[in-house]
Amino acid sequence: MGDDLNLTSITLDGYVQVNKYGGVYFVIMFTVYILIVCSNSTVLYLIWNHQDLHEPMYIFIAALLVNSLLFSTGIYPKLLTDVVSEQQVISYSACLFQFFIFYFLGSSEFLLLAVMAYDRYVSICKPLQYPTIMKKISVIIFLALAWFVSACQIAVPTILSAQTKLCNFTLKGIFCNNAIYGLHCVGSRVITIYGVVALLDLAVLPVFFIVFTYTKILIIAYRSSREVRKKAAETCLPHLLVLVSISCLSAFDIITARVESKFSKPAHLVMTLQIVLYHPLFNPLIYGLKMKEITKHLKRLFGPAKII
Repeated sequence: MGDDLNLTSITLDGYVQVNKYGGVYFVIMFTVYILIVCSNSTVLYLIWNHQDLHEPMYIFIAALLVNSLLFSTGIYPKLLTDVVSEQQVISYSACLFQFFIFYFLGSSEFLLLAVMAYDRYVSICKPLQYPTIMKKISVIIFLALAWFVSACQIAVPTILSAQTKLCNFTLKGIFCNNAIYGLHCVGSRVITIYGVVALLDLAVLPVFFIVFTYTKILIIAYRSSREVRKKAAETCLPHLLVLVSISCLSAFDIITARVESKFSKPAHLVMTLQIVLYHPLFNPLIYGLKMKEITKHLKRLFGPAKII
């Protein structure tokens, strides 16, 4: 299988009347992609360019925005090429790479949100120890671990899938996600078990940790002064909204891959598009509008010039 990896073509069968509506697909996807790139890049520029935003919380936000940019760049260029092509095909090696990028960046977001929850816990519940705990080297280690652990865990099913024999060459989707398992001749028990373990490690456990951490923050904030409660609400609410967003879309991805046969093709296309349309735009929108310091710099950047 490995020798023929680059020669194996997979047909993407998730589009509906692409020959008729290809132009409409292209305009929508191109517009969304440009919005994703511009919005995420703008907030990244602000964090990079302003010294007062060089704090752990904003650095973690920047990491999430980088994830959104890389995630979208791993998906959208291929989508845009497909909707203007006569045939929607992809080599199996490219499909596996897209699969890896999709789940590596998606799962690392859960780990980054867990790190951000810990950062908020230390900031609000142990403010005197914050400078000692969340040092520059600590931030670097947290970021490296979030990406490294996720990459290693997702690399395993990617490698196993590369070594699995294919009997089906039509993928029921518009990009390579869990649906690639439907291409295998025989379902792999190893991949299935490992997938459950990876789901627990990279999504379920981080979500439990985040919920536990924010519960402790809310309890302490409730018992503290009004200023502490305000700080908790301003900094924790955006993270929780992003967590809800990525959790819902992850559940959506699992559902669409597992019960695809129960949906009509148009319904399956619409459901699949939800996974890549909203969340990369949601991150910069939430952090740009809900984080006070970022909002302040956005107003200065786009506000009317003052006449002296």
